[in-house]
Amino acid sequence: MTTLTMAISRHLGAFLALALVLALPALSPARAEVEIQDVVSPGGIRAWLVEDYTVPIVAIRFAFRGGSTQDPAGKEGLANLMTGLFDEGAGDLDSDAFQLTLDDAGAEMSFSAGSDAVYGSMRMLAEGQDEAFGLLRLAIQSPRFDAAPMNRIRDQIVAGIQAAALDPSTKGEVAWREALYGDHPYARPDEGTAETLATITAEDIRRYHARVFARANLVVGVVGAIDAETLKRRLDELFGDLPAEPQLTPVQRAEPKFGQEISVTSDLPQTTLQLAWPGIERKDPQFFAAYLMNHILGGGTFSSRLFEEVREKRGLTYGISSALVNRDFSSALAIGTSTRADRAAETLALIRSEVAKMAKEGPSEAELAFAKKYVIGAYAINNLDTSGAIARTLVELQLDDLGIDYIDRRGELINAVTLEEVKAAAHRLLAAEPAVMVLGPAISQGTVQ
Repeated sequence: MTTLTMAISRHLGAFLALALVLALPALSPARAEVEIQDVVSPGGIRAWLVEDYTVPIVAIRFAFRGGSTQDPAGKEGLANLMTGLFDEGAGDLDSDAFQLTLDDAGAEMSFSAGSDAVYGSMRMLAEGQDEAFGLLRLAIQSPRFDAAPMNRIRDQIVAGIQAAALDPSTKGEVAWREALYGDHPYARPDEGTAETLATITAEDIRRYHARVFARANLVVGVVGAIDAETLKRRLDELFGDLPAEPQLTPVQRAEPKFGQEISVTSDLPQTTLQLAWPGIERKDPQFFAAYLMNHILGGGTFSSRLFEEVREKRGLTYGISSALVNRDFSSALAIGTSTRADRAAETLALIRSEVAKMAKEGPSEAELAFAKKYVIGAYAINNLDTSGAIARTLVELQLDDLGIDYIDRRGELINAVTLEEVKAAAHRLLAAEPAVMVLGPAISQGTVQ
């Protein structure tokens, strides 16, 4: 057997082994509770850990607060471009060598940038964790940001931006962000533009990395076949040499501009409708009252009022939903749907009517009881069904500062919400005039109201 054949065989074997293991459920489907350990390394790095040996894998997810809001003006897309380069070479390994070594280790690694944080994750076979964690350490601490892969990834992003620009929905998204957020960083596209990406240099990326990747800026969640003592050592290996404190640019709170109409005219057979009302902070005492109200209004999809009135009774759309959108510097309640262009005015009027009814009357006792039962029961299915999902949940709970016992307390917090509290939350959020965007053929004047 030639050296090349042996290498291919070895890489394929590692890949198939990992794929087979990752196809198995990380935790028993019947297991609705998880035991979270608060692990602190000798170097002071904290992680939340769920030990589980059901399958021999380890999943780690982490986040550095910052994200695309830390992109310098004129260099939008920097954080997103950077996250495409962590597996394109680190330390002494160039792009090809790094990715071949990652295959040999039987691991999957990914990075992404949101508006408020940069995320990283890895899933690996427990028996290959020495090699996998070593590669992750290189990616975090010693990324190369070489010119060739940087230009290639940039070209890919630009190609995606240019292709998306041909889609009228992209024009709508840009208009929606800019109308809601004005000159706030939330109005900027995370991926940047062809013009801003062209200005970004490797030195720009290195400066961003040095400012944002810091120990005090970090949260970590780990799930799988690893014990607390081993994890402590891994945490210091992965993050111990990073700067202690980040150098973040201050970001002001964004106050979305409600009470406005945005019309994006396009010759489409369907009209897209987006509406936004004031939201509620995650740690607000009325949050769960608002959450349950939103579930009844449109968050419950097939069981919601909007789905029943707009989809089931009148067939105006294939789907409609509402959501509480929480970001570090802003919050909103958003509703979105698409409908036939000739019925857009009717659909919009019906949505506004249902929202006004909820704001004035709130839900019924029966609706609230059903919503409580559903949102309590669905949590484990939506957030705790795989090792990756649990690791993601551990990170989000830390970013939101909800406490290590949140999963245990969540059901009690929801059951404690009264009907009067839900009615008060409905009036608080929905009595305001929303921002409304119509994307598609123009509709008659006055129908937006």
